[in-house]
Amino acid sequence: MTSRAGLPAEEKDLIDVDELIAAYYDRIPDPSDPAQRVAFGTSGHRGSSLSTSFNEQHIVATTQAIVDYRREQGITGPLFLGRDTHALSLPAERTAIEVLIGNGVDVRVDSRDSWVPTPALSHAILTHNRGRASGDPHRADGIVITPSHNPPRDGGFKYNPPHGGPADTDATSWIAQRANALIEAGLEGVERIPDADIDDDSIGQYDFRDAYVRDLPSIIDIEAIARAGVRIGADPMGGASVEYWQLIKEMHGIELTVVNPEVDPTWRFMTLDWDEKIRMDPSSPSAMASLVAKRDDFDVLTGNDADADRHGIVTPDAGLMNPNHYLAVAIDYLFSHRTEWPRDAAIGKTLVSSMIIDRVAESLGRRLLEVPVGFKWFVPGLLDGSVAFGGEESAGASFLRKDGTVWSTDKDGILLCLLAAEIIAVTGKTPSERYRELEQAFGSSAYQRVDAPATPEQKAALGRLAPDAVTATDLAGEPITAKLSHAPGNGAAIGGLKVQTEHAWFAARPSGTEDVYKLYAESLKGPEHLAQVQEEARVVVSAALGG
Repeated sequence: MTSRAGLPAEEKDLIDVDELIAAYYDRIPDPSDPAQRVAFGTSGHRGSSLSTSFNEQHIVATTQAIVDYRREQGITGPLFLGRDTHALSLPAERTAIEVLIGNGVDVRVDSRDSWVPTPALSHAILTHNRGRASGDPHRADGIVITPSHNPPRDGGFKYNPPHGGPADTDATSWIAQRANALIEAGLEGVERIPDADIDDDSIGQYDFRDAYVRDLPSIIDIEAIARAGVRIGADPMGGASVEYWQLIKEMHGIELTVVNPEVDPTWRFMTLDWDEKIRMDPSSPSAMASLVAKRDDFDVLTGNDADADRHGIVTPDAGLMNPNHYLAVAIDYLFSHRTEWPRDAAIGKTLVSSMIIDRVAESLGRRLLEVPVGFKWFVPGLLDGSVAFGGEESAGASFLRKDGTVWSTDKDGILLCLLAAEIIAVTGKTPSERYRELEQAFGSSAYQRVDAPATPEQKAALGRLAPDAVTATDLAGEPITAKLSHAPGNGAAIGGLKVQTEHAWFAARPSGTEDVYKLYAESLKGPEHLAQVQEEARVVVSAALGG
């Protein structure tokens, strides 16, 4: 059967929005079912009302748990609240407001009653907290209601504490445990005021869009983009950035076209992702197919997911760039052109990002901070300026302002898209042209992530594997130089295993949702060597797991 990946969505692919929202209110989670409990992953609690994993009780309980957590931490400042364009985000926002106001929280919502990208919420928290001591009770925090690039049937609920970035596991574990206890107790202990009884004056207002867009010249050379007349085509992909891109064009006078300003909770205008699902992933060639088709109409085309924390870069000469390739170019450019950045500020990467980044960091004479998967690991360094750039292989990154101070501590897809235009304006080269130069200097990267079967027992064993469980001394014809179960940058457990040689590596991590493990691998010796690395990696992992 021929795959429909990359083809336009059809009526049969679309959600029934009324059914989805009705299920949000009607279905009651069963706390004895693990699939129906509150569970925070790397980006908050996610689920769908149709599977009774994202329903009104989940949001009531999680919001109350966040209120209780704030009290435990002595946080009394405003809580910034934003939502994306997923159908479940608006009812979840209304539920959250009822609980927040019921608890007397100073909640600040968008003054335009519109959508809020994740980076704009992080920016708002940090703007309020600038100059405040870490123990100041009047610090702000926030909640962003989004499942990011997930399909239209999903909802997401994420807490960002006063540092502005994703909450760490200590916070999310506390919140999830408290939320589940409240659900088990029939929501006894929840303070809530019905929407009809809430006075509008009791809800604070904040113009997230104006504050974010007006501040962009502090981090991006907007003047250079305007002066060079770089023609930008920005696709919000039906997400929260749609009105931001329009204001960026108007406020800063750059040549920018919002190529698809449509917002529709069914996302009927999307092309299907690799698995024939609608998914707003700007790093996916299938999901970005309609944008890639316009590649010759602009100097650069950009895409963002539903909450704009991820970026996709399309150039006329290369089409959609591999996220790893663009991260390497962004790092190379920024550390060569941001002269006010601290000389000792590090380059942050996740341990499953490309080796090309290691080579770029070495050529720049910069320290490399290699951390486990998850943007939260970059938060402390971005906050204090000791990390100037933090990036993930999944097309999420942020970096410091021109003066070396913090901009956001969450991923910022809008920022990385504008950076691509700045690179073209300042260097006269597209990011993909510059990447080819990097490959000539450091080697040609072949990189892939695949899934391999694993039983729950094997997944658990992989998550606690020690390096000495790997008895092999060579990988694909090269001596093994490192066996890692903890990230070299911060010593944190990676929840799996990474094995390196001079020109290649692989990493294996268990999936949190399926009976598979994720196998990442890269070779600087080309696709054939990569295939050999992958084949031997499976043998190494199988042997280490006793298979």
